[in-house]
Amino acid sequence: MENEVLKALKNRRSIRKYRPEQITDEELTAVLEAGTYAPTGHNKQDLWIVAVQRKDIMDKLIRLNAQIFNVDTNPYYDAPTIVLVFGSPLTENPNTIQNGSLILGNMMNAAYAIGLGSCWINREIEMFATDEGKELIKEFQLPENVMGVGAISLGYPVKNPSKALPRKENYYRIIK
Repeated sequence: MENEVLKALKNRRSIRKYRPEQITDEELTAVLEAGTYAPTGHNKQDLWIVAVQRKDIMDKLIRLNAQIFNVDTNPYYDAPTIVLVFGSPLTENPNTIQNGSLILGNMMNAAYAIGLGSCWINREIEMFATDEGKELIKEFQLPENVMGVGAISLGYPVKNPSKALPRKENYYRIIK
């Protein structure tokens, strides 16, 4: 069975090299809105999406993530936009990570569908548990008890993504 959505799901790849120009507001809004349509347990929608394009804040995010990752490079791959997802603490919603992951996946697929590149970025849980991360949460005007779930780098890819590697044998099972 084939259709445009299934083709996009098979062809989307993580992008780690971006052109320097910023994406348009229309493209950003389309990606963010796609994130808001991800399912959340009991339709709680107790997550927040923050898109960052301001250089000074991006520099802080890059530095914090690089420190936790213990690298000297930019963990967001020099993308012109960083999109963060935050959720209620696990004590309030044990599904926060799963819900946030669905949001991130929706946004990555939406980005691909409109010609943008994206890559899942980890370590936001640790970043926003730090004092500096908590200050950023205040600056983003989010509830102070939220936790970072994850992020995506977002921008125009330098080149078209490579083909998907073959899927492993016996990846799924059908039990009838």
